[in-house]
Amino acid sequence: MILSANLAMRMYRRLLAAYGPQGWWPGDTPFEVAIGAILTQNTAWVNVEKAIANLKRAGALSFRGMRRLSERRLARLIRPSGYFNQKAKKLRALLAWLEARGGASGSVRRALAGPLAEVRESLLEVHGIGPETADSILLYAAGRPVFVIDAYTRRALSRHGMPGAIAADYEELRARFESSLPRSVPLYN
Repeated sequence: MILSANLAMRMYRRLLAAYGPQGWWPGDTPFEVAIGAILTQNTAWVNVEKAIANLKRAGALSFRGMRRLSERRLARLIRPSGYFNQKAKKLRALLAWLEARGGASGSVRRALAGPLAEVRESLLEVHGIGPETADSILLYAAGRPVFVIDAYTRRALSRHGMPGAIAADYEELRARFESSLPRSVPLYN
């Protein structure tokens, strides 16, 4: 599968002309974006919105608010997102990582600061955070230039004559995009 800079930019311009700027990722704070990146695993965004609304109503959509919840209570609040028991464990692991890297306040910005490759590698060590989730957190919560490969990216590539994109290795695809496009947060967003 060949992805040239020319083809990547043509695809980008076509999508931008057809759909305009998407303003993706929805979230009011970097913390909310990071939480949403875990909650959206294996579910539709509409279900994540319900889980986030539950967290907001409970006053728990903050590092401190979420830390004070038991894992069981957290699971109940995020139930609409599906796989709620597993996701509660993943969220607790993320909170521990934020505290270890961001201090007692769990600062997302502080936790995600530093050399990009090092921060990404550290994020990937957190229980329940794979490449797509890590890259979503880095791009959308921290504004770091990391290209996210998701199902939509694979589908768009497939529809543009690259059927191998559906099964291609995540890291290989990400590297191809990042080497074919200028390192630009707005562009990757």
